[in-house]
Amino acid sequence: MVYFQDIEGVETNETVVNYEPKIQVGDLLSINVSAIDGEAAMPFNLYETPMIGSAVSNAKPLTYLVNSDGEINFPVLGTMKVAGLSTKILAADLTKTLAAYLKSPIVNIRLTNFKVTVLGEVKVPGSYTISNERISIIEAIGLAGDLTIQGRRSTVLLIREQEGERKFVTIDLTNKKLFNSPYFYLAQNDVIYIEPNKTKLNSSVVGSNTGVILSSVSILITLITLLTR
Repeated sequence: MVYFQDIEGVETNETVVNYEPKIQVGDLLSINVSAIDGEAAMPFNLYETPMIGSAVSNAKPLTYLVNSDGEINFPVLGTMKVAGLSTKILAADLTKTLAAYLKSPIVNIRLTNFKVTVLGEVKVPGSYTISNERISIIEAIGLAGDLTIQGRRSTVLLIREQEGERKFVTIDLTNKKLFNSPYFYLAQNDVIYIEPNKTKLNSSVVGSNTGVILSSVSILITLITLLTR
């Protein structure tokens, strides 16, 4: 099966779509704050157990859950609105704010629950956790083992929840316009569904009808056997 069928056999240049996932309600954020004075930065980090002195190495950091209002409760600073921001922008904002408390603060932020789900006519359907917060629809399908021969490549369904709304987008894997699509890179919790082609659908119907026919024949034979005894 041929993908991107309208790409000519010559070198071409395409502008790469720049995409950064935005923080959403329900996301889990890992936020680590460090500075020249390590002990001074400790109050700005959450851990499972209280810190004593500088014993941070064995402590497990806690994640921040973005609540229904799109906020997190950050140590010392209090409630912060984070929904709609990228992790890069949030890190920059926090660094600027913490400069009033710390000397040369460094803030690292990661989405710990970035995952996508691929269902339907693929070899290995399931949910996949993405560590680098950036994955294209092609890479996601690759993680799922590619489409089976029965998968429809021209009507791939992308389901995305964003700002309280659910979007349904149809994507054509045979068209090179996909590379410039705003949906080329996936957002956290995106769902990709590959529907079966007509051949697969027809075979399913035939298989179902065959089962009904065989069951009916079996019942009929049983009745005839009982009547002829």
